[in-house]
Amino acid sequence: MGYASPDTRSGSWTQADRAKAAGKLMLGWVGLLWVIEVLDLAAGHALDGFGIVARDPEGLSGILAAPFLHFGFDHLAGNSLPLLVLGFVAALSGIRRFLAVCGAIIVADGFAVWLISPAQSITAGASGLIFGLFGYLLVRGFLERRPLGVAVGIVMAAVWGTTVLGGILPTDPVVSWQAHLFGLLAGVAAAFLFRGRAETA
Repeated sequence: MGYASPDTRSGSWTQADRAKAAGKLMLGWVGLLWVIEVLDLAAGHALDGFGIVARDPEGLSGILAAPFLHFGFDHLAGNSLPLLVLGFVAALSGIRRFLAVCGAIIVADGFAVWLISPAQSITAGASGLIFGLFGYLLVRGFLERRPLGVAVGIVMAAVWGTTVLGGILPTDPVVSWQAHLFGLLAGVAAAFLFRGRAETA
């Protein structure tokens, strides 16, 4: 026979509960990406072909797979810390809300990449989602008029603003500025779509 704490019985989570859940989720998420990349290496990088193949009808299936695939460990290492940090902060307002935001960003960004990237190019990596989470956190606090959320947005802009501005410009032929730009826009749209009060559980 088990025992439920008062917080559990009432269906409410403490801030510590939220932080633990968000931390476990994001450590597991990033850990999964590294496992997938190890498997990709063992398979001779065969998994890279499952990214988004632009304007190929079969390439649409890559929209859901692309954020979990990377072109080597350097690519993955560059995405791991920002995904871990931005994901953790975004997930503090509720896991279900966070997953809905991520799903919306991944689908919207992925379809835009499929539509406007150079034909037959393959796009993969978590950076579109990262830019989306940045955009989401940047405006969420202002929309919900929460001082802490506003402070988070300002800190994010100070830490990653220059990187984001550089990432949405078509300056590097091997970097998908399309994924970055439309990920950012999808994240801002998600902040409007999912604005509201944080979850109680």
